Amino acid sequence: MSHELEIRLRGPEGFGLARKAIAEMERHRVWPTSVNFELWIHFLAAPDAPLGQEMTRMLSAGTAFTDLVSEELAALYLPKAKLNEQIRDTGDQLSRELASVSAAIDSAKQSSKAYGLTLATASQSLAAEKDVASLEATVKTLAGATQRVQQENQFLEKRLSESSSEVARLREHLELVRREATTDGLTNLANRKAFDEELERACQEADAGRGGLTLALIDIDHFKNFNDTWGHQTGDQVIRYVASVIGRVGATPRLAARYGGEEFAIIFPGEQREAASAALEAIREEIGSRVLKRRSTNEDLGNITVSAGFAERPLGETAHSLMERADAALYASKHGGRNRVSMAEPLSDAA
Repeated sequence: MSHELEIRLRGPEGFGLARKAIAEMERHRVWPTSVNFELWIHFLAAPDAPLGQEMTRMLSAGTAFTDLVSEELAALYLPKAKLNEQIRDTGDQLSRELASVSAAIDSAKQSSKAYGLTLATASQSLAAEKDVASLEATVKTLAGATQRVQQENQFLEKRLSESSSEVARLREHLELVRREATTDGLTNLANRKAFDEELERACQEADAGRGGLTLALIDIDHFKNFNDTWGHQTGDQVIRYVASVIGRVGATPRLAARYGGEEFAIIFPGEQREAASAALEAIREEIGSRVLKRRSTNEDLGNITVSAGFAERPLGETAHSLMERADAALYASKHGGRNRVSMAEPLSDAA
């Protein structure tokens, strides 16, 4: 799902767009499956996009939206489905490559086995034969068998070398696909899926005695008003700028993510509240100190500010509870005047 559509679904028109999608699916007798719902959301949100044009053509032609048709459309036009298809294709290629190597190794084993039998037979012949002609025949047999094994080994070495290069290429491709699947397209920060997985893992590591854990949420102040005034393209420019600051402060071993819309998150593994507070203040001060300009017209956009809230995790707290407390701290910053950092109440007090 594109970032623009995600922002629209999280805004005031989100429920209206969802209701319209359900109504249109019912009108065209299309089952409200998750794939169909996503297709129709994209169709209604951007009817002039490639998917919208194709669905318009299919509706005009009276095409029935069967499960197979919907899956084919999703594979062609929906980003997630494309990534899944890429993963499946790469997995199939890897399976074929490994099967080919396995066949080459089996062939080499058979050749080695046959060569061993030839050596055993030759040994017996050499012990039994006395005349020169018989000895020459045995040596000739050994030479031929040795040459065949050498050729087989050369082929296997070449095949293994080729396979090693191919597997390395496939591994690189899979890593690229994995990064695409876990990276936000607008900001190049981790996306919501990657953030959720990392937060669960960080909680488990903290409970295993590998240090503390602090979670922060950051939100751009008055972003909706800014978007309404300057438009989505300029809004995206602001999101990218804020993300660049957050990404730099939240670099590894921290994890910075775009949580959704204009909201971001940072996981501080092994760090206490003092470190998180200092990092968030640095982010807030850097963003607030810069006067932004509209790229297309060079107009002054004024100052952008952010609000932040963070929570330090005690042992045993769930990721969901930690998120709720960090969100409550962010809420406190918003309602305390914005452009500030707030710390969540300890878990016992919050409970």
